[in-house]
Amino acid sequence: MRETKTRLQARWWARAGAALVISAAFAGALAAQTYTTLFTFDFHDGFYPSTALLQAPNGNLYGGTIEGGPGCAPNGCGTLFEITPGGAFTTVYNFCSEPNCADGAGPGEALVLGTDGNIYGVTSGGGKQYPCIYGGCGTIFRFTSAGELTTLYTFCSQQNCADGAGPIAGLALAGNGNFYGTTSSYGTYFDGSAFEMTPAGALTTLLNFDGATDGADSIAGMIQGTDGNLYGAMLEGGSSTSCASVGCGTIFKMTLGGTFTLLHDFCTESGCPDGASPYGGVVEGPDGNFYGTTYSGGAYGYGTVFEITPAGVLTVVHSFCSRSLCSDGKYPFAGLVRGSDGAFYGTTGGGGTNGNGTIFRITSSGALTVLHNFEPGEGGGILVPMTQATNGIFYGVTGLGGARKSGTIFALSVGLGPFVETVPISGRTGEGVRILGTDLAGATGVTFNGVEATFKVLLNSEIEATVPEGATTGAVEVVTPGGTLSSNAPFVVRP
Repeated sequence: MRETKTRLQARWWARAGAALVISAAFAGALAAQTYTTLFTFDFHDGFYPSTALLQAPNGNLYGGTIEGGPGCAPNGCGTLFEITPGGAFTTVYNFCSEPNCADGAGPGEALVLGTDGNIYGVTSGGGKQYPCIYGGCGTIFRFTSAGELTTLYTFCSQQNCADGAGPIAGLALAGNGNFYGTTSSYGTYFDGSAFEMTPAGALTTLLNFDGATDGADSIAGMIQGTDGNLYGAMLEGGSSTSCASVGCGTIFKMTLGGTFTLLHDFCTESGCPDGASPYGGVVEGPDGNFYGTTYSGGAYGYGTVFEITPAGVLTVVHSFCSRSLCSDGKYPFAGLVRGSDGAFYGTTGGGGTNGNGTIFRITSSGALTVLHNFEPGEGGGILVPMTQATNGIFYGVTGLGGARKSGTIFALSVGLGPFVETVPISGRTGEGVRILGTDLAGATGVTFNGVEATFKVLLNSEIEATVPEGATTGAVEVVTPGGTLSSNAPFVVRP
């Protein structure tokens, strides 16, 4: 039996510290890059932004900080915040506002938008008083546009914490309207679990990770592929003992019913040429394969970008520190985001011109371009992927950095135009779908892979549409006075 892991927040800080310690123009279609620091945290409004930004139906971005705010002396229990694309910042919730932190503490790595338009997320601590650090074992919550937070589930509610504890990874919204996620601790083998939860909060444990054969320490959230399966990464575990004798991580596939398939076991070869420790999870590419990063291993030991097929064939696309003085960056802790141009965008925790890390663009064939070199005052410790908003601009957070050393929020424009995205990414004919975008108020038409759909404009940034009869998997397009906007990923029409 592996060691029981209860020091959830401590592991966050260990990795944050590691990220800080290690902490050419593109000749293609991209225009000049413009980097802007939108906001700098000062501890009172949050400390160490640890949650990837999420675009909500109102067009603004939401995120979280793992500490800061008025609760949990002396450092606070974390916050939720809202920021406009222009940089207007508002703290919308302070965790541990309820007695005994029943509302949770320390939001996880990602938020997700539900089919009801509300925001769903997890906290790694707080909740009921069970044998977990920081007064609880974590929660799942719902947050409304009116600022109301509801705790839907408290972990370790079952005897011996059979339901798991410490959910750090965010939730995935599947096409059936339910949420899927993982815990990083407890469960049958003390290495966490995978679960399904309905929007009403009914939770079912699908799988208990055993560490050795399937992986351990789930940090990044799963995603649903276009084939309907869930894909994810485990930071540790697996058969290799090259990474502090705990395994170097795995990539897996799981059905919505919990049937598990191990796709790749990292560092089973000497020197870890395939990489080690996939912190940031995976994203699906236009080719149906999945792409991600490892923050160590590879040809030079400083991390990789990899491609893996649904059948488990892994290819290293890029090994970092391959250029003089590591000008391409090193230690890519955060995962990738798929851009609307079909390429992938990510960050590194070190290397680059100033040694403070980089923002890069990479194609599926491995052509890497450094888009930005972080300056000393711009922040560092990036542990979560960037987000591309529907205006085409990328937004992200840095950890312990910025003028007040509490983290920043930044924007990077690379010349990509606006697009639309659907919530969820799949559905059946006759079902409702939310379409997020920019300047949608005058929309005159919506099509699903060329088939006209009925729709209703709810906001300048949101449309509600019905999947039409005869629709097939493909792009969703919205006709507006400013032009036709296409979805950044195909909408999958399920039978």
